[in-house]
Amino acid sequence: MSCTTGVHKLHPYNAGSMDDIKKDIKKTAAERARKLGLSYAGALLPAEARALQQRGAKLVDVRTKPELLYVGRIPGSVALEWQTYPGNQPNPGFLGELAGAVGKDDPVMFICRSGARSHGAAEAATQAGWRECYNVLEGFEGDKDGEQHRNTVGGWRKSGLPWIQS
Repeated sequence: MSCTTGVHKLHPYNAGSMDDIKKDIKKTAAERARKLGLSYAGALLPAEARALQQRGAKLVDVRTKPELLYVGRIPGSVALEWQTYPGNQPNPGFLGELAGAVGKDDPVMFICRSGARSHGAAEAATQAGWRECYNVLEGFEGDKDGEQHRNTVGGWRKSGLPWIQS
């Protein structure tokens, strides 16, 4: 499967009614959040996030502009830097930019490289009044493997989900 073909047709999230799939995914994500002690609505695996994205949830990619340009980006996602480049300083306009892109009553999912920055973004958005925030576990590139390389252990790309590169 190429990097832009999407979820394989036999993926379990491609079967069943839209409402049932959304409910099941959100329930599983909420259970993960409770187990992890998270303050926001849920923690999603990349395939779950893709399924919700296909069903109308907004995916906000909080990586820096150079990461999006050189590493790749997710079609249909909204790009809002959580930390600015260079310097990795907090983006003081993040919540205002988020308000311009996603309503506070709309489900919003955050993704970064590995799930750490997106966790912070989900927490901040929840504290600022967004009612249904999710973090995408594993992020775009996943965790490092034994040789300190990404893209081999988990992540959006490793899962075979759609992405493009400039």
